[in-house]
Amino acid sequence: MSPPAILTDVLSRYTTTPALGPYPHVTLTFAQSLDAKIGRRNGSQLILSGKESMIMTHWMRTMHGAILIGIGTALNDNPQLNTRHLPPPPPGAAPYHLPRPVILDAHLRLPPTCKLLVNYKSGTGRRPWVICATVSDDPERTRRLKALENAGARVIQVSGLAADIMDEGVSTLPIPTILEALYASGIHSVMVEGGARVIGSFFSAKTPSGDSIVDSLIVTVAPTFVGEDGVGYGQELGKKTQGFEYVKAELIGRDMVVAMIATPAL
Repeated sequence: MSPPAILTDVLSRYTTTPALGPYPHVTLTFAQSLDAKIGRRNGSQLILSGKESMIMTHWMRTMHGAILIGIGTALNDNPQLNTRHLPPPPPGAAPYHLPRPVILDAHLRLPPTCKLLVNYKSGTGRRPWVICATVSDDPERTRRLKALENAGARVIQVSGLAADIMDEGVSTLPIPTILEALYASGIHSVMVEGGARVIGSFFSAKTPSGDSIVDSLIVTVAPTFVGEDGVGYGQELGKKTQGFEYVKAELIGRDMVVAMIATPAL
């Protein structure tokens, strides 16, 4: 088996046109309901993707160097960020590529007992990287940093992250700085899965030339309504998504998957 055509049509250019820096290629992907909701207001997990589109998402993971989520998603879902839904490789074939798990966690709230670290220590997952704000003389944050490192995580400190992440309701995460740190660490393609705050921040982020920092947008639309219990991915989405052009749509199981790519700013 191989990834669906909608993925190879959009993402194959990452291998034919390698990222030249200072940013890796970025794929922004998420599932939404028909009323554009991607999560619940109380923070509990909202599963929208059907079985077939979930498998597609795991194929997509194999096509990236890293998979990035925010600490809210990490705490609410305790994800594994692996490719466990894919069929076993054929006899004699190489195992599937596992992306590097990356968690945006300004205040180091990721539990050392999370599945990502348990899997890494058991040899069934890759070492997760935690991107946090610069740790100064705060004894509690220093203790959390040491606890995560002792559990196996690599902690990457990024200046400017703490104040931005505390500014609730404003998508101003220093995305270019975060991506520069990942590229400098050898990551040339990143799959961003959310949550809502992270998605909004990536939609808003621009390169110095004014281009979107996102290269590809792959959205799964589930045939369901969530209603007032749900949350979306930010206001004024029309302005944020200008500069993307349609590539392809494909019905995968019960879900419609839409792929777009960024176009250069005029």
